[in-house]
Amino acid sequence: MADHKIAGKNILIGGGAKNLGGLIARDLAEHGARAVAIHYNSDASKADAEATAAAVRAAGAQAAIFQADLTHADAVEKLFADAKAAIGALDIAINTTGKVLKKPMVEISEAEYDAMSAINAKAAFFFIKEAGKHLNDNGKLLTVVTSLLGAFTPFYASYAGTKAPVEHFTRAASKEFGARGISVTAIGPGPMDTPFFYPAEEAEAVAYHKSAAALSAFSKTGLTDIEDIVPYIRFMVSDGWWMTGQTILVNGGYTTK
Repeated sequence: MADHKIAGKNILIGGGAKNLGGLIARDLAEHGARAVAIHYNSDASKADAEATAAAVRAAGAQAAIFQADLTHADAVEKLFADAKAAIGALDIAINTTGKVLKKPMVEISEAEYDAMSAINAKAAFFFIKEAGKHLNDNGKLLTVVTSLLGAFTPFYASYAGTKAPVEHFTRAASKEFGARGISVTAIGPGPMDTPFFYPAEEAEAVAYHKSAAALSAFSKTGLTDIEDIVPYIRFMVSDGWWMTGQTILVNGGYTTK
C-alpha cells in the first residue's frame, strides 16, 4: 500500500543489501518509493544486493546497486554522486551500516578500535555530511545505532562507544540542515535476530538477551525482530519528520535512557 509521504521518493540505503537494510528497501518500495539505491560493502554481499534490487523492482520501484567501503570519505562522496546519477535527486537517505565487537576493554587492540571507529563513527559522519550536501529540501536522513547507548553494561565499549558520536552528529545535523526542512534522526534497535548479532555472543548471552526485554515473550525470537523496526524507520522518514535531532531506542523494553 502506497504511503503518500513515501510515494515518488528516491531513496539511498547504506547497507541496504540484506538483513534490516534489505527489508527497509523492500518495505519502502512496497509503500510507493520511486527508486531505491542499494549500497553494499563487498563482493560477499553482492548477491544479496542483487536479490534485494530484484524485490524492489518487483514491487514497482526502480533499483540500482553500488559497492563502496564507507570508511573512506571519498567513497561516501562517490556513492551519493553515483546514486543521484542513477536514480535522480535524493529525498531520503538511511544508513544501516555497523560493526559489532564484544570484548573486554583491556583486550581490545588499536587495530580493532580503529576498525570499530571507522565504520560506526567515521562512516556515519561522512554519510550524514554527504546527505546534507545532496538531499533535496525537505529530505529525511536516518542512521541506525544501537539500544546499548542506553545500557550500563561491560564488554561493548568499542561498539556502543563508537556508535555514541552519532547522537551528537544527529543533533548537530538537525540544526544545520533544518533550515532546508531536512529531518535528521537516529534509531537504536535492541539486539536483533540477524547474523550480525550471533557471532559476537556466547550461548549464555544469547539466552539472556532473548529474555531481557519487557516484551520478549511476544517476539518471534525473544530478540528485536527486524520486521518490528522497519515500521518505525518508515514513520521517521515520512510522517515523523517533526521529530528531528533525536535518537529513539526501539527495543521492546530492553533498555532506556
